[in-house]
Amino acid sequence: MVRQPLTPEQVEAGRRLGARLRRARAGRDLAEVAHAAGVSPETLRKIETGRLPSPGFGTIVCLGEALGLPVQELAAAWRGDDLPLGAVS
Repeated sequence: MVRQPLTPEQVEAGRRLGARLRRARAGRDLAEVAHAAGVSPETLRKIETGRLPSPGFGTIVCLGEALGLPVQELAAAWRGDDLPLGAVS
């Protein structure tokens, strides 16, 4: 199966998601958070910088758990209706 290229909107959504994860990580070591989530530091780096704009759902769930972020908050960041850190709709 051939994967369709991401739209500019999807790429921007990935950038928003990455920025939210980066803010939540704050001063924590990237490798520490990646290890806690079960992903490689390079994968987390790519997600945070927007170079991997459509990570797998399981990856996002695990990163959210490692950072104490609810999936709803990460979904809001992806959609563009970003909530304050720690807020749950």
